[in-house]
Amino acid sequence: MAERILMNEYKTLAKEPWMNIELNEEDIFKWTIGLIVLNPDSLYYGGYFKASMEFPKNYPYSPPEFRFLRPLYHPNIYEDGRLCISILHAPGEDEMSGELASERWSPAQRVESVLISILSLLDDAEVSSPANVDAGVMLRKEPEKYKSIVRSNVEASKSDIPEDFVMPTHQSTAAKPVEKDDSDFWAESDADDDVFGGSDSDEDLNVDDQDTGSEED
Repeated sequence: MAERILMNEYKTLAKEPWMNIELNEEDIFKWTIGLIVLNPDSLYYGGYFKASMEFPKNYPYSPPEFRFLRPLYHPNIYEDGRLCISILHAPGEDEMSGELASERWSPAQRVESVLISILSLLDDAEVSSPANVDAGVMLRKEPEKYKSIVRSNVEASKSDIPEDFVMPTHQSTAAKPVEKDDSDFWAESDADDDVFGGSDSDEDLNVDDQDTGSEED
């Protein structure tokens, strides 16, 4: 069941210009993702933020694990690339953190909602309980220095752009990566589009906006 749900999600997300997904054809539970910020007003505009996403065997009942593969200086990103973000926390309320069940992972969530929340987090950092204390302090007290570091991160991230991938722009969001090869095992999932109610995308994404109200620790 989990494999079929993930394949359906992949087929939907592969059409989006704001991400590039590289599947491990031997293991559908391991994805490599390139996230792209399409908002030209964002400090992160123009970057290609490569990350790994690993899904549990009981997905979607438990959340995936997400980690940026290149250092990204941000109050809510640990040095190893993991994030401090509520949507990736196990289902149910947490009295210690004060997080409500509605803020955390639930089986109704999908990969798209996680990635949109992460993109929103980049420009809307939660500095009250940061994963990177130094970044949180710098953002508050030395914002120009913080921006300079982030800009250098963005430039460094461009070296991760695959040779066969055309970076989209705000003006030309129709740009797409090269056609994915969904042959062999993945082609067998074509008949499974009705799993969990068909497409896992609840609504169309406004790529000019990419805004959600994600909650962090």
